[in-house]
Amino acid sequence: MFMDISSELVHSLLPVFMVTVLGSSMVTIGVVEGVAEAAAAFTKVFSGAISDFYGKRKVFVVLGYGLGAIAKPLFPLATTVGWVFTGRFLDRIGKGIRGAPRDALIADITPLELRGAAYGLRQSLDSVGAFIGPLLAVALMAWLANDIKAVLWVAVVPAFIAVTLLVTTVREPDHMNSGTGPRLALTLAGARRLPRRYWLIVLLGALFTLARFSEAFLVLRAMDVGSAIGYVPVVMIVMNVVYAGIAYPAGAIADRIGRRKLLIAGLATLIVADAVLASANSPTQVLLGAALWGLHMALTQGLLSALVAETAPSELRGTAFGIFNLFSGAALLLASIIAGALWTAYGASATFLAGAVFAAVATIGLLGYRTKARIP
Repeated sequence: MFMDISSELVHSLLPVFMVTVLGSSMVTIGVVEGVAEAAAAFTKVFSGAISDFYGKRKVFVVLGYGLGAIAKPLFPLATTVGWVFTGRFLDRIGKGIRGAPRDALIADITPLELRGAAYGLRQSLDSVGAFIGPLLAVALMAWLANDIKAVLWVAVVPAFIAVTLLVTTVREPDHMNSGTGPRLALTLAGARRLPRRYWLIVLLGALFTLARFSEAFLVLRAMDVGSAIGYVPVVMIVMNVVYAGIAYPAGAIADRIGRRKLLIAGLATLIVADAVLASANSPTQVLLGAALWGLHMALTQGLLSALVAETAPSELRGTAFGIFNLFSGAALLLASIIAGALWTAYGASATFLAGAVFAAVATIGLLGYRTKARIP
């Protein structure tokens, strides 16, 4: 939660900072966001596999969150896009290092019958932080007379609080610390042991992500329809209020009624959100689109994590989450570059209409793999 406060405070202002202060183009923003997220996804493959090999998760989680904290001062210090790219790259590498071991650690310490709820709770707390971060951005922009660099400095504090809490309070299960569990060779051969059902979930996750480009474009859409710079972060507040409020209940409900219906509902919601954002001509309409976007996230993201945990052997969970995030990251890179290019060539509406088309394709894919993937 604390790291998300820091990251989303930065994320809610960074696209505006890049456009208004550094003079970046939409394509540049798409490339920076896409490459940074893809780097995170690529790193997750190795961190997950290494955590499986050593039978330890926490050390990688601490390293990842530590890099995220160290990266935060680079944003207020930035004088060129290169500084921003470096900060985003370092921050996302940290996310990549911590992501798969963290998700595997949740599975290690959570009873099977509560796993959907556990991942929903994690997503919900992430979103609480992602709500507080932009809210702080709005308040601080008003207090500091729209001094974006001064506001970005504030984001450094919660990042280091997150690292401190992690180091002092989180414990691994005894069987992880003892090192008595199975140790697999540190090669890609382990990936061949992952079942076919798992690979179908990976493909499904990539299709989901291709339909959902970087949220930086939500922020830019708010500015595009006339929102004042100081109030642009409100779009992230609205999105994350919905996300935080629904992610945990959605995960708990999925444990009872099954995941497929909620995944389909999430994709349908994304299609509607993209349509609203494509046709928006006022800040209010953008906020409605952002709320629907948050609902889509709440209905899908925790469930996909639960499906990965279910379909992968316990000794390969870190590797499984790493590969899943690699494919999702590659899809996010492609989606963000496409989004930036479409925005530049044809305007904002084309960007969100393309997202709706990809979401429709993902829905068809989910329906088509219903039997083969045996999604409950």
